Amino acid sequence: MSIPSSVLTSAGLIGGFAVAQASKHRHWGGMVAAGAGLGAVETCRRRAGVAPALALGTTYAGALYSSHPLAKKLGAWPSVFAVTGATAVVATLLARPR
Repeated sequence: MSIPSSVLTSAGLIGGFAVAQASKHRHWGGMVAAGAGLGAVETCRRRAGVAPALALGTTYAGALYSSHPLAKKLGAWPSVFAVTGATAVVATLLARPR
């Protein structure tokens, strides 16, 4: 049994930001985010196929990108939580078995 894609995306977005902030090394947080994102995409691919997995990867990358300008409006942690929630919903919908 594998970890759900929604859990992996959430761990990547929240954990990646937490690591970057705590360590003061953005690239370490990026490595956490990338690893979890790749795991989520692979889990989705196994359950639902290539197209949903690519859609999830695009959504995840978009969440990482959009959290930065959103942080200027909401603050850092609220931005991370907002994109994480949206991404988890998308991951849940996309990773349903075919």
